[in-house]
Amino acid sequence: MAKNRNRKKRRNPACPRRKQPLRAVLAASLLFQASACLLLAFKGEGIDWTAVALAFSLPALSWFFAKPLCRMLRADPLLVTVTDFLCGLGTVLLYALSPATGLKHAVHFALGVAAFSLCALAVRRIKRWGVLCAAAMPVCAALLLLPVAIGHEINGAKNWIGIPGFGSFQPSELVKIMLAFALAQYFSTLRGVKGMIPGLAFAAVCLGVLMLQKDLGTALLYYLVTLLLFWAASSNVPLTLAGLAGGAGAAVLGYKLFAHVRTRVAIWRNPWSDALGKGYQIVQALTAIASGGLFGVGLGMGESRVIPAYSTDFIFAVLCEQMGLVTGVLVLGLYAIVIIRGAGISLRARSRFAALLAMAATAFLGLQTFVIIGGVIKLIPLTGVTLPFLSAGGTSMISCMGLVGILCGVNAATEDGHDADEQMTAQSAEENR
Repeated sequence: MAKNRNRKKRRNPACPRRKQPLRAVLAASLLFQASACLLLAFKGEGIDWTAVALAFSLPALSWFFAKPLCRMLRADPLLVTVTDFLCGLGTVLLYALSPATGLKHAVHFALGVAAFSLCALAVRRIKRWGVLCAAAMPVCAALLLLPVAIGHEINGAKNWIGIPGFGSFQPSELVKIMLAFALAQYFSTLRGVKGMIPGLAFAAVCLGVLMLQKDLGTALLYYLVTLLLFWAASSNVPLTLAGLAGGAGAAVLGYKLFAHVRTRVAIWRNPWSDALGKGYQIVQALTAIASGGLFGVGLGMGESRVIPAYSTDFIFAVLCEQMGLVTGVLVLGLYAIVIIRGAGISLRARSRFAALLAMAATAFLGLQTFVIIGGVIKLIPLTGVTLPFLSAGGTSMISCMGLVGILCGVNAATEDGHDADEQMTAQSAEENR
């Protein structure tokens, strides 16, 4: 017992030193949010009292998320601090462009915190996921089918459901979380490919519905995450290569079937051939990134509003114009931290299910970030997905925060397991003594 106490005494003094940089980062984030909102409040002729209120409420929400809630849920402090900063940055950017959109993003941030908590607690507390996944998969498939029947089309994809008085929501964003759980559950069995069939069937149904909706961006994310988890769980190279070949064939088929896909590929190849027509968005986005230079034109300044989807698909272009390429690169570094941290949580997990679940959450966040930023900078053809935490959109914020909650739940479960092992070791040593 004395040795155990001594070990704790040696370990505890180092904790404040490890947490000190995160405290400084959090303090800087809260100061940035408050000062940016106050700057926007006094930017016009009169005082924007809504921005003044946001200057107090947004840092308060961020502090609650990064400190008390993080400690209560035993979440990963670095992951939470980075996510917290990105959400606050998105709120400030969107408020500078449109106060109504910025306020909605702040509300969605609060809803995302609730989704984060639910997912983190679910991963940590629920031990048997087999029955729950079997019951939830048909419900999710039906939810995904709703836009086909009653949804409305945006930018060529019929994947939105309008709710009077509340706006629209995208079921595929919410189903994304269930897909992560289902794939982790069925891919973690030790029955080989046969045991994976329920998870593969659910993914196939989801992909089929997304193709009906012409939501090819989300379908790409679903497919790549499924293929990545299949390879990680089975190490079956021939089937994985066959899956890649099938995906390439589906991409060619989608190009031939859907006119808006052909349009996006043509725009990607040469947007300046129709700069005032179909290539207008990407041309204006590239112009905004270039006009921002290294340090930007200033918060709320510039001409980003000429981009039709500036608050969703092209929020990264807005960021680069207003705050510069330096800030854009730093934000990319923060997304890299989220991905690296998620991969580390997956590697440290104590079970196959937890490891695959963390890998699925990390893959969704990483691939979604790459796909949208790659499209904005013309690295790849543009697809209709949002940039996690920065883009406007309630369902996107809820799903991305839920994925971060999954990562923090897996991390907390791992820490719980380590504590239980230490207690058992201490008890065994005491009994032997």
